[in-house]
Amino acid sequence: MSDRAEMRGPVTRRRRTTISGGGGGAVNVKQANGSKWHDTGEKPPQYPAKAKTEDEVYRHASTNNGKMGREMGMSGQQQLTHSPRKQRSAAEDINERLSCHVLQESLLSSASGYSNYRGILNWCVVMLVLSNARLFLENIIKYGILVDPIQVVSLFLKDPYSWPSACLIITSNVFILAALYTERRLAVGTISKTTGLILHIFNLISMLIFPSATVLTVTSITPVGGVLSLAVYTVLFLKLYSYQDTNRWCREIRQAKAKRLTRSYSCPSVAQSNGSAVHSHVSYPGNLTHRDMYYFVFAPTLCYQLNFPRSPRIRKRFLMRRLFEMLFFMQLLVGLIQQWMVPTIQNSMKPFQEMDFSRMVERLLKLAVPNHLIWLIFFYWFFHSSMNFVAELLQFGDREFYRDWWNSESVTYFWANWNIPVHKWCLRHFYKPMLRKGVNKFLAQTAVFLVSAFFHEYLVSVPLKMFRLWAFMGMMAQVPLAWFVGRFLNGNYGNAAVWISLIIGQPVAVLMYVHDYYVIHYGSTT
Repeated sequence: MSDRAEMRGPVTRRRRTTISGGGGGAVNVKQANGSKWHDTGEKPPQYPAKAKTEDEVYRHASTNNGKMGREMGMSGQQQLTHSPRKQRSAAEDINERLSCHVLQESLLSSASGYSNYRGILNWCVVMLVLSNARLFLENIIKYGILVDPIQVVSLFLKDPYSWPSACLIITSNVFILAALYTERRLAVGTISKTTGLILHIFNLISMLIFPSATVLTVTSITPVGGVLSLAVYTVLFLKLYSYQDTNRWCREIRQAKAKRLTRSYSCPSVAQSNGSAVHSHVSYPGNLTHRDMYYFVFAPTLCYQLNFPRSPRIRKRFLMRRLFEMLFFMQLLVGLIQQWMVPTIQNSMKPFQEMDFSRMVERLLKLAVPNHLIWLIFFYWFFHSSMNFVAELLQFGDREFYRDWWNSESVTYFWANWNIPVHKWCLRHFYKPMLRKGVNKFLAQTAVFLVSAFFHEYLVSVPLKMFRLWAFMGMMAQVPLAWFVGRFLNGNYGNAAVWISLIIGQPVAVLMYVHDYYVIHYGSTT
């Protein structure tokens, strides 16, 4: 018996070890339970079938993949321990597999709230570049290279020894100094307020009449030179109007003996930080100097104030980047006009002469692409590159020359944000004074568009030496258009309407003026 027991003992131990080798945790549990029931002399509970089945399963898994089998054996024992949680997770997994749909909107639907369309925007840019590249290649094949830098000089000068436009611009110093000396006399009281007002009105009216009469009478002034000259005089007109208006406010405050000169009247009385310690504070009438006047003349603003915000230093890298952009985009503008726009305009004359409406619409749409591209490049060249260059050179701190007009959802928002210097001038010296006098907002807005329409026609008709009022009517048409877009369109539809008016409206005016110019000056269209 003892020998048999001794022989049975090792065998039994080896057997237990082999059977329970599938999981270390299971070995301890079985041995502990076995010894417990053996010590007490009771019969252990019978679970051999379940244990053996699980052991065989995990032993089979371990033969296929050793480590994974042991891990699965561990998880299997844990699943036995936490069977309610396992049941819940299994139920959730089954539910996820059974239901794969939730309540949601399509991405292209406005109700989805999705707004990341960068890929579509990139696609539009790529398509725009490819389509314009095709048009440009077609133009090169059809007309050859038409870019001629020497021809640009002839647009400004008919005679290399005669510079009438430049002489006309230099003459503008007479009106600048007249405004300065008038203000000096008013500051010391040697002339009355009425006399000063009459002198200013005479000076401002002369600034509009004198250059236009010169352009109309001097035959050597080219249309391009005339546009440049009148543009300079128009800017000076707006600047000097603001100059006399602001100084008049300062005199009124001084006469009222105000204790605090508010900045809203551009006449502060206490020293204020303006961005740099080298720029001293100026109070009225200390601003009536040649230096102050010519700083305002060259500054990229139309609204005068005694103390402009100043930048602390001149950033040379920023300055050079803007200069490079100015030169590059100027050459690009000239090349696009000569190579792309001029042939399209010339080919549009015959349909206009024959009143072929289908061909006229086709020419109009063909002209709209280069015209709009040139306008966009001009906007960047003038309002970003050129004005930032001048502002950096003069350390002029206010660089808000434009706002996000491309997001305009109404016509009025576009006109208020694409040209901030003009908008500030209209708001400060024309629109708000009319409101203070009791004029309602609609009439005041209409008056602003009327003044803008006058200057648009002034800058086009006088240099071309013909009066057709196309620009005037185009600007005044903005009033009913603004009402219609604001009343019936909003959001993306309003923005699309603004873009359509920009893309289509300008080519119409260009074709009208060019056609009439060729008819009047050359007798027939080509």
